[in-house]
Amino acid sequence: MGKILIANDHGAVELKQRILKHLEGRGFTVENLGVDTEDSVDYPDLAEKACLQYLKGNYDFGILCCGTGIGISISANKVKGIRCALPQDTFAAEMTKKHNNVNFIAFGGRIEYKEPVEKMLDAFIDSPFEGGRHQTRIDKMMALEEK
Repeated sequence: MGKILIANDHGAVELKQRILKHLEGRGFTVENLGVDTEDSVDYPDLAEKACLQYLKGNYDFGILCCGTGIGISISANKVKGIRCALPQDTFAAEMTKKHNNVNFIAFGGRIEYKEPVEKMLDAFIDSPFEGGRHQTRIDKMMALEEK
């Protein structure tokens, strides 16, 4: 299997541990750049660290987690070359890959999802990028970084 990055702040320590266990069970190698305690840290720093490491290459995608997933995903999307999605269910997780081919996916450790994060993550991992008109749209999306 592939190699994945994960980073989290103090608001998602337990969620990160669940995700790590799930991914390792699927055979992935996971590089953990997050924290393992609930001592307060700043999620923009962790997003930046993970995104810059990802951009060095050799990773399939990255996962970011904070209390809601919102702040860390916004932070990641400020890094040139990163497309981070914050899905709320399996359909959205699937579409983030099929249509947007995101390279990061985010979740919130304090969010009560209707479906398990592991199920959403599997939907993302197991969905192929459809290319075609979606690549054209991604190219336009990424060109916005130059404006």
